[in-house]
Amino acid sequence: MSERNDLPSNWGRWGSDDELGTLNLITDEVRERAAREVRTGRSVSLAVPIKPAPVLSGPFPPRTAEESPVQQMMLYTGSPAIAYADALTVTNHHTLSTHLDALAHIPQAGQVYPGRPANESVTMGGVVHGSTTAFAEGIVTRGILLDFGADGPVPADRALTAQDLEAAEERFNVHVEPGDALVARFGWVRTRYRGNPMPGMSLDAAPWMHDRGVSLYAGDLSDAYPPVCSPPAMHGVALPRLGMPLIDAVDADDLAAVCAELGRYSFLFVAAPPRILGLTGVPVNPVAVF
Repeated sequence: MSERNDLPSNWGRWGSDDELGTLNLITDEVRERAAREVRTGRSVSLAVPIKPAPVLSGPFPPRTAEESPVQQMMLYTGSPAIAYADALTVTNHHTLSTHLDALAHIPQAGQVYPGRPANESVTMGGVVHGSTTAFAEGIVTRGILLDFGADGPVPADRALTAQDLEAAEERFNVHVEPGDALVARFGWVRTRYRGNPMPGMSLDAAPWMHDRGVSLYAGDLSDAYPPVCSPPAMHGVALPRLGMPLIDAVDADDLAAVCAELGRYSFLFVAAPPRILGLTGVPVNPVAVF
């Protein structure tokens, strides 16, 4: 594992063959509690819209252009066409695609959660342990939004601490409980991933999430760039050590607007990715239901 022995770990907590990680914290009771958050039926997507790029334009656009995470090829079905169809090439961990990281995505010292040899878990033929197979039943739990960008984007040189997380709870009158999905908004969805410095979570944020029993993290940002801690809080501790799935590159702007309008920052959180097994990650459309 990591050289940092003071960091929390869930390796062995749910057994040596576990592939769910912190999703184990989403019990039937947690889902039942989450369902009680639905009062009006209003729903909000947290996914960034993706415009596919046609394969005819080539897979390597000019460096001045943003490369789409989805390449689209239209399929010929005859003349006249009897139907329209296409084939897609998807880059799962693209920064412009809202995606769900599986636990095998990040190895640590030659191992993946919960201490399985990485070279046996991830092969050229696919992932045999810690893959998207764990997401096959979907994720349904209570979601909590901590809107750190409510007063404007979090400054680029800022690393959010456990104290910041608790201050946000108090401000928005919520309390993160075991099994909850934590949605963090930095206010950077329009300007992130441009090669410039970005804020993120500090190292003590991961132990805080561990103590609170966060089951899943979804954020418009997660780890700072350039790194502010080693290992990184989310991709270096939460994912590989705690077994906490991460949803990267969400767009929480609409969610924040609805939460502010309704005066409530808790909701039913649903993530139902495609049921494709054996991957290191998969595009997902997380939905908050009020």
